[in-house]
Amino acid sequence: MTKNRRLGKFTAKKIAVLALLTGLSLITFIIESLFPTLIIPGAKPGLANVFSFTALIMYSPIEAFIVVALRTCLGAIYAGNVSALLYSFSGGVVSMAVSSVLMYLVYPKISVFAVSVAAAVAHNITQNAVFVLLSGSVLMFVNLPYLVLLGIVAGAVVGGITMLLFKGVPQNAFEKVILRKENGR
Repeated sequence: MTKNRRLGKFTAKKIAVLALLTGLSLITFIIESLFPTLIIPGAKPGLANVFSFTALIMYSPIEAFIVVALRTCLGAIYAGNVSALLYSFSGGVVSMAVSSVLMYLVYPKISVFAVSVAAAVAHNITQNAVFVLLSGSVLMFVNLPYLVLLGIVAGAVVGGITMLLFKGVPQNAFEKVILRKENGR
């Protein structure tokens, strides 16, 4: 990790990459919202999390939280479901906090794949807890075992895609794209 990344300086290149990751995340979020839910109402694969997880790996928790916050706020506006903001934002913040702690304290003792699974499970538990708090319906905790299983599967998919992304795309690819734009090519 470079000194620039650790300090969290926001250069033009970093802002451009974060904007790209946020845009890709938002597009994925919007596309996912068009499909029917999985087994449990509201359950989605969470593929948009690939891009916030990528921001965490490339930079730091600050940048990852920015991507999560922008995606959830803009996603709620574009999807026309502001109430979903409470669930998406709280789940996204908690899952990114879990990812950050694991990536900075435990990784590489555990894999990126395992971090993603833990984060997805934390995301689903948080969303369920927020729903129970807002609705006052403790019966929703009945869904928790299913949400944990779905979190494991979704986390495995997101972790697998993220690992493939980093294996298949060189880390400096974003910088090359930005340099081409700056040079007018």
